[in-house]
Amino acid sequence: MLSVYEGFFSGGARIVHSDVVLGLVEGGQHHTVLSIHGEVHREATRQAMENDACYQQLTAAGVGVSTLGRSFRGDRDPDGTVSDGFTGPELADAARALADADVVLSLKEQPLSLLNQAGLPRRPVVVCLHRSDPEHQGAALDELKTAIADGKVVAAVCCAESTRDAYQAAGIPPEVLHVIPNGVDLFRFRPDPARRLALRASLGIPDTAPVVVFAARYATMKNIPLFLRAAHEWLRREPAGHVLMCGTGMTVDQPALSADIDTAFGEGEERERLGGRLHLLGVRRDMETVYAGSDVVALTSSFGEAAPLCLIEGMMCGAVPVSTDVGDSASIVDGHGIVTPPDPDAIASAWTEAVIGRAEFAQAHARSRERFSRTRMIASYAALIDGLHAGRTSTTAAPPPLPEPL
Repeated sequence: MLSVYEGFFSGGARIVHSDVVLGLVEGGQHHTVLSIHGEVHREATRQAMENDACYQQLTAAGVGVSTLGRSFRGDRDPDGTVSDGFTGPELADAARALADADVVLSLKEQPLSLLNQAGLPRRPVVVCLHRSDPEHQGAALDELKTAIADGKVVAAVCCAESTRDAYQAAGIPPEVLHVIPNGVDLFRFRPDPARRLALRASLGIPDTAPVVVFAARYATMKNIPLFLRAAHEWLRREPAGHVLMCGTGMTVDQPALSADIDTAFGEGEERERLGGRLHLLGVRRDMETVYAGSDVVALTSSFGEAAPLCLIEGMMCGAVPVSTDVGDSASIVDGHGIVTPPDPDAIASAWTEAVIGRAEFAQAHARSRERFSRTRMIASYAALIDGLHAGRTSTTAAPPPLPEPL
């Protein structure tokens, strides 16, 4: 198996896909990874591939990871489209990686600009789709249609029903689309009183204080201005409350985030009083601790989401999910949390309601753990891949016999 990434950078899709690869390796498959970009500049952050947590987890498990060595700049390519114009050496590297694969997994549709290049070894490709807005993916949707028409893409895994519906509406044949909902490691993501106390102690937050966490990269789809307006209103109502923001770009070094905070919180005495309870944590590698230390996991996205990983991870750690109705968020939250309109007052009220009802919601979370299991997700991926490979090998003609030696 070969997985092709456009690059390594903090984000839910890469976390899920890398976890799937690790799970398939645990099940006996052999996997390698090819990354088009060796470093990524995005959300005011520059990150080399080797510094990414997913890269480190894959290589620690013995998964070989190589790269074409390109550098990606999000300010030049905001939709994540991989530019064409691949060089001869880049195509040669890709050909060598493909030659050793029986099946190729493409993390989202962007890597298809490479896989669609003429002259590369043909291998059945499974595209893993993690958003519900194909119209915002630039030329990648056209690359997906081209690859399906050419017979290269034999299946597309959708992490949510909303993803399948959106891509079908965009013209992708329904028989290609398969839904495998996201899952998480239930041993890692679980309520943990010790982690809860440790996080709060590290941030100077009292044990009994209500805490809301927002885990996302700084991106337009996340509607961060709406979140900050809700946070301002909630902190004003809840004098003991604290709000955590973590993810790529969630630091004081992100000028756009600083401007958003200035707009939402204003200036003067109230800004100083409330702003001290807004914690910018940046990228964290201990999200199980962050979620366990929180009472609410919030999402305010306005488009693009499919099955947001933060809602599942947070919920499995005991935080109540409160989300706008985007992608499959409403079905994930149904019975486990609260869905809100995109209104800061309504969101702030829902956070308070979630804190008050946290013990009751915890019972629903406990009953649903199997539904959100990583084991279920990986088994579904393995069954699909094994079926595709078996179908391909059973219809492939046997190679001609070798000639008799002279």
